[in-house]
Amino acid sequence: MIRFILQNSRWLTAGALLTLISSFGQTYFISIFAGEIRAAFNLSHGDWGAIYGFGTFASAIVMVWSGGLTDVMRVRHLGPIVLAALAASCLFMAFNPWVALLPVVIFCLRFTGQGMSTHIAAVAMSRWFVANRGKALSVASLGFSIGEACYPILVVSLLVFFTWQSVWILAAGVAVLAIPALLWLLAEERSPQSNATEGQSLGMGGRHWSRNQALGHSLFWFMIPALLGQSAFNTAFFFLQVHFAEIKGWEHLQLVAMFPVYTAVSIGAMILSGILLDKLDTARLIPYFQLPMIFAFLIFAYGQSLVAALVGFIFLGLSAGANATLPNAFWAEFYGTKHLGSIKAAAAAVMVLGSAIGPAVTGILLDYNLALDAQYVAVSVFFGFSSVMMWAGVRRVRASLLA
Repeated sequence: MIRFILQNSRWLTAGALLTLISSFGQTYFISIFAGEIRAAFNLSHGDWGAIYGFGTFASAIVMVWSGGLTDVMRVRHLGPIVLAALAASCLFMAFNPWVALLPVVIFCLRFTGQGMSTHIAAVAMSRWFVANRGKALSVASLGFSIGEACYPILVVSLLVFFTWQSVWILAAGVAVLAIPALLWLLAEERSPQSNATEGQSLGMGGRHWSRNQALGHSLFWFMIPALLGQSAFNTAFFFLQVHFAEIKGWEHLQLVAMFPVYTAVSIGAMILSGILLDKLDTARLIPYFQLPMIFAFLIFAYGQSLVAALVGFIFLGLSAGANATLPNAFWAEFYGTKHLGSIKAAAAAVMVLGSAIGPAVTGILLDYNLALDAQYVAVSVFFGFSSVMMWAGVRRVRASLLA
């Protein structure tokens, strides 16, 4: 593992940089400012959830088209464009004075951050590395973990001394500084799809699948509940972190202080799943990676102490870490890499759609007095269903994968 990282440090670091900077469009980062944004624009939980959901849903629609750009453009060309757009989106959030434009702001942040930045990193790792795809995805995904561990505590601390708008300006500056770093790292790029065919791997039936063929295949639809659920309810949890702390009687800082534990567990699960992925295969692992989410949300529902919350974060981290590697490798392994950008864009759109549904639904249900604890019990049941669907779908096509 260490030798692999050293030999490929330039490209792996580029992937990790993209996932790290994507934090500015991730729910866990935006939700830190939920209280300030709701106060500034006089929004209820339902209003804020609906706005967030609408902007995120719009970004999911655009992702279906834009994600295919990774099939025709080099990462070193597309990456800086996306980072520049993400920086502009941060400034948009900082200086926007109108509630009517808030959905547009959310769209810009979600599309450039959660959408394109993470999509570019995942497609690049899946395409550039075949035999070590799992390791590459796990290393590149460390950017997510670093951001989740550092940004919440840093931002909550900065908000003591600075306005929330100033923090967004600082985020824009960080995104701008990442552009020359990415260009330097990718001065020499590994076999981009637009210029070479080496390194391509075949999918089921020993062929490359187009996006239309993948969408017409049953396995894609068996995966839909898992794609929606992980994104929707993980997003909803972090989106409502301020409210979650309030109903449990904790300080917000006490809750975010547990994020590094969540991050440490997710890193461990990420690395372990990457290693197991290269030794075994996606088909043997992916049906089970959401099982810890069942326990996580049951603990969040019924636990009343900080210790219980800590245990919940451990289970949440197990699935989050595996989610960084297994689904991304899944598309390349089952459908091939020739049209990976387009296929994964469709899957990414489903995940982004999930991240729109989660906050919107939970926020509206809160406005209708359905307690968050009760919602989390239902969420745990959903993850049991999604795990069964993945198992059934993979079992149906396992033989064709070996063909």
